[in-house]
Amino acid sequence: MNKLFLGQPTMQLVLRPGIIDLTWGHPDPHLLQVNALRDAAAEAFAQAGADLLGYGNERGPAALRGWLADRITTAEARTPTPAELMLTGGSSAALDQICTLLTQPGDVVFVESPTYHLAVRILRDHPLELRPIPVDADGMQVDRLAEELEQLRHGGRQARMLYTIPTFHNPTGTSLSSARRRRLIELARDHALLIVEDDVYRELAFDTQALPSLWALANGHGVIRLGSFAKSVAPGLRLGWMTGPAELIDRIAGSGVLDSGGGSNHFTAMIMATFCSAGHYDAQVEHLRSNYRMRRNALLAALGESLPPQVQVYAPGGGFFVWVTLATGSDSTALLPIAEAHGVAFLPGQRFHIDGRGRETLRLAYSLYPPDALREAARRLAAAVVQVM
Repeated sequence: MNKLFLGQPTMQLVLRPGIIDLTWGHPDPHLLQVNALRDAAAEAFAQAGADLLGYGNERGPAALRGWLADRITTAEARTPTPAELMLTGGSSAALDQICTLLTQPGDVVFVESPTYHLAVRILRDHPLELRPIPVDADGMQVDRLAEELEQLRHGGRQARMLYTIPTFHNPTGTSLSSARRRRLIELARDHALLIVEDDVYRELAFDTQALPSLWALANGHGVIRLGSFAKSVAPGLRLGWMTGPAELIDRIAGSGVLDSGGGSNHFTAMIMATFCSAGHYDAQVEHLRSNYRMRRNALLAALGESLPPQVQVYAPGGGFFVWVTLATGSDSTALLPIAEAHGVAFLPGQRFHIDGRGRETLRLAYSLYPPDALREAARRLAAAVVQVM
């Protein structure tokens, strides 16, 4: 190996000694199904041989798309047609494709406030005009979106797109209420607004079944829904899917990059087809739900016991994250170095806003650590908060 590359990073995740780092929305490596994926790879090679190593179909292998269509039908009582479903290189790559192919420079795009900070980076890679819509305990404030859309209409402009995470939102953990989901679909239809629904946490529902997706409620019209194997199996697969209107999926599937590249991650998709059809996917989802539920419960309980009463903690129904609101006037960015001195880290809430708000909030990820470590993290965080107060 070239000596210049010795010691260079292999993984995105880098943990610091002595710090329980709750910034990372990553799975615990001990929860990943290494043996089942290894077996699926061997079986895929036995069945398909060199076809695993060639260029794939631009929509992805039919076996995996068919399995996905069956699972979506079971979960959401709506079957995507072959023209409405395609595989992607994960939700991040899919969002970038959507921006590249379905938006124009200067288009108005709405995002929740707060929202997934790395999705904002993708959106800002394109010359779009981003506008925030606030979030509360029932999800995005759809009435505020209605006001913004009307203001645009009166000014002779039209928004192109809304990027939203309505189910187990990142970072707040909230889910958009049923009433707001219906209202949002009506608004989008009235204003010709494309909804991009980031739905990667749907499978990780802990208490009750996740609410129907916007895509299902809209009967597939006006919504592109992004799914991913990153949260339900493993992020290193870099594999996901999208469902949406046939004409938009056709536009994306027919893009030059997929025509040239032979689809997104054909090799992994063929292995996942074997993995899923063998029943490993269902087993893995249940395995993750059980473990993440225990971790969420451990963190919530410890935060409730340790934090001062002025601090509010939102209890999510699924996903990876707990959202914390500190006392009025607090600054989580200033709290962070003090927390790290106590041996715990988090992401300050301002990073999830595009307008500088969120100083008094922070996000904690519970997916990476076992319950005992999360209880200790809560104790350390509380000590830092008390010191600042």
